[in-house]
Amino acid sequence: MLSKFVVCGSGMMGAAIAQILASIDGAQVTILRSSNRGADPREKVRGNMKQLVEKGVVTPEYVDEIVSKISIAFEDSEVADGELFIECVPEVMELKQDLFARLEKTVSEKAIFCTNTSVMSPTEISAKCEHKERICGTHFWNPAFLIPLVEVVKTEYTSDEVINTVMEVMKAAGKQPCLCKKDVPGFIANRMQHALWREAIAIVDEGIADAETVDLACKTSFGLRLPYLPPLVNSDMVGTQLTWNIHSYVLAHLADNHEPSPILKTMLDEGKLGFRAEADAEGKRTGFMSYTDEEIAKINAGLNEYLIKMLYDK
Repeated sequence: MLSKFVVCGSGMMGAAIAQILASIDGAQVTILRSSNRGADPREKVRGNMKQLVEKGVVTPEYVDEIVSKISIAFEDSEVADGELFIECVPEVMELKQDLFARLEKTVSEKAIFCTNTSVMSPTEISAKCEHKERICGTHFWNPAFLIPLVEVVKTEYTSDEVINTVMEVMKAAGKQPCLCKKDVPGFIANRMQHALWREAIAIVDEGIADAETVDLACKTSFGLRLPYLPPLVNSDMVGTQLTWNIHSYVLAHLADNHEPSPILKTMLDEGKLGFRAEADAEGKRTGFMSYTDEEIAKINAGLNEYLIKMLYDK
C-alpha cells in the first residue's frame, strides 16, 4: 500500500482530500501550495471535522492525529518522494497540464498522478506528460470528507496497474471508488445528475409545474428511495418488460436538448444567480426560487447535518 501522498492545492477540496488520505494507516500527506497566502489548510481540516466531533463520530484526539499527519510544502523538490499526487488546482486546462508536466521532471517515474477535475478530460490533462499511463481521474464529490463516492476515471492511456492501485488507496481511505471505464464528459454521476436537472428545468420552462413543485416532487418520491433503490435495481424490480413499455411511451416526451435551456440564459440576464445573486429590496436572493440570507445559511449548514445523519446515524 502506498503511504506518501501529495495534494496539489490547498482550497476546500484540497484540504478535504488531504484529510481523507491522512486517515489511511501509516499515511504521510503533504499539501503542495503555490504560496502561503490564505488560511493554513490544516485549519480547514479542523473545521471540516468540527461537526463530526460535536456529533460524536470522531474524538478531538482523532482530529489531532489526522492533522499531525499533514505537512505543507511550497517547492516541488520537497515532494520528490511522493508516491501518489492528487491535483486540486483551479479548473483551467493549461494549469493542470503544466502542473503534471512540471512534477514529472522531479518525481519518480512510478509516481501516480490523479486529477480531481469534475468536468475536464483526464486524457487531455495528461497531454504534456511523457508517462501518460500513470495518470487517471479521481473525482471526489463535495463535501469530499463526507460523500463516499470517488469516480476513478481511466484515460485512453492509464494502465490497469495504476487503476487498481488507486482503487485500493481509495478503499483504504474509506471511500467508495467507482471505476469509470471511459473518459467521457461528466463521468458517471454527473451525467445522471444533469440529466435530472435538464428534465427538471424543462418542466419549469414548459409551464408543467413551478420550481418549488418540481423539487417537492423529487424529495417526496424517488428521491427518498434512491439510496436504497438506485435506478437499475429499480428497473430489475419492476422488470425489463415494464421498463421497455414505459420507455417506449415516455422517452419521446422527455427533454433531449443539447444546449442549456433558454430559461437559464434569461435568468442570467436578469441577475437571477441563485444563492450568489444580489439581494433585492426585501433581502432575498433569487434563482429558480428566492431565499433570505438566513434560509441560505440554513441550507448550507443543513447539508452536512443531513449527510452525517445518513452516514453515521448521529
